Amino acid sequence: MESTIRQAVAADTPAIRSCVNEAFSPYIARIGTSPAPMLLDFDAHVRDRHIWVASVTGEVVGVLVQYETPEGFYIDTVASHPRTRGCGIGKALLVFAEGEAARRGFDSLYLCTNAKMFENQVLYPKVGYVEYDRKRSQGHERIYYRKFL
Repeated sequence: MESTIRQAVAADTPAIRSCVNEAFSPYIARIGTSPAPMLLDFDAHVRDRHIWVASVTGEVVGVLVQYETPEGFYIDTVASHPRTRGCGIGKALLVFAEGEAARRGFDSLYLCTNAKMFENQVLYPKVGYVEYDRKRSQGHERIYYRKFL
């Protein structure tokens, strides 16, 4: 599936929220609450230019939230709409994030996932991320991964 990745604009916010909610709502029962990406202030992140979207024929099918922190270049959220799973949208967004981190002069990027999102613990190492920490945050165990570029 061929997608285009572009900086999000304010008009994308409803589609961003919908895509993230669709992608993460299956985890609610498993973790007992809405996953952190569902609680983001998307309007603020769009305004701060932290969000990129993947679109197919103009429809938002993937969301990437990324920004610089004191710890480095952070991928806050990667989401692909469930109907596009397995089509490479998530991978394309991760590759885009790596390029953006390098463009900004970073030699690595990092992300975290809820420890109950078992699928991510298989996915991230497959694409080159290495676990480097586990912390409790907001009542949940989070696993931190870093990828060196």
